[in-house]
Amino acid sequence: MPLLQRYALARPNARSSHKIPTPQGAGIAVITATLVIVVVFAAATGTEVSTYALAATLFIAVIGAVDDIRSLPVLTRLLAQAIAVGAILSAWPGDLRIFPLGPLWVEQGVLLLAGIWFVNLVNFMDGLDWMTVAEAVPVAGGIVALGYLGHVPPAIAIVAGALGGALLGFAPFNRPIAKVFLGDVGSLPVGLLLGWCLLELAYRGQFTAALLLPLYYLSDATITMLRRLLTGEKVWAAHRSHFYQRATDNGFSVLNVVGIVFALNLALVALAIASTLAISPAAKIIALLAGAALVGLALFRFARTRPTR
Repeated sequence: MPLLQRYALARPNARSSHKIPTPQGAGIAVITATLVIVVVFAAATGTEVSTYALAATLFIAVIGAVDDIRSLPVLTRLLAQAIAVGAILSAWPGDLRIFPLGPLWVEQGVLLLAGIWFVNLVNFMDGLDWMTVAEAVPVAGGIVALGYLGHVPPAIAIVAGALGGALLGFAPFNRPIAKVFLGDVGSLPVGLLLGWCLLELAYRGQFTAALLLPLYYLSDATITMLRRLLTGEKVWAAHRSHFYQRATDNGFSVLNVVGIVFALNLALVALAIASTLAISPAAKIIALLAGAALVGLALFRFARTRPTR
């Protein structure tokens, strides 16, 4: 903490949600704990975990740490993210096909772009105390549950469990008003690890569940980016136009927002698990539509001024 206070202090500005200078970089502890536990547990149980994925996580965490201390150019960050996502895709055993409708290289390119976007959207959405905890802990827990049901391999369940546990350890320090932020050193590798777990879920035929689990983050970040593109804004520039940010401007407290997001994610986890138990495609579509409706309702509430009594 003293080192973060000295070298990685996040000072508030017009786009910040915090009011006082706060150290960032707690992701150092979160990602270190995650990787150490994954390696130790995998070794103890004889579970094989992709060394490429773990190395990519460490690499992107280092890039994030540098960015927390000294802001890196956009292209440098994107190149580093592409390398990390590409390492996971290139090390995949066999052909990685989710929708085998076209050439393999086209699908690989789409997956690379999707992976980069997922890494960034977690970073974009990490702008409020407890926000990433409220999102990533339920998602990680859902992946562990799906691992228990046999829909992801043990290695993925170990990764998700370790990440969720590390974020629970971080939660008391990030409780509003936060003593420390996750920082890019945390949000970037969290996005990479969750993206890897969700890709494994989709690869094993559970695309609906892989879409439902992160649906709130996907919706808020993607809709916001498209809206900013349409208005001619620079999408890589800092802003306060995400739905969760607008909610705090519209009268919702931080605890109101993260409480809604946490409850929403629990519902999405339940729908994701239900979709894996459903046999008919119609039931999976209904689960996806129900999740989309819940997310849409939350976004609608965030975008409107909260009534006062």
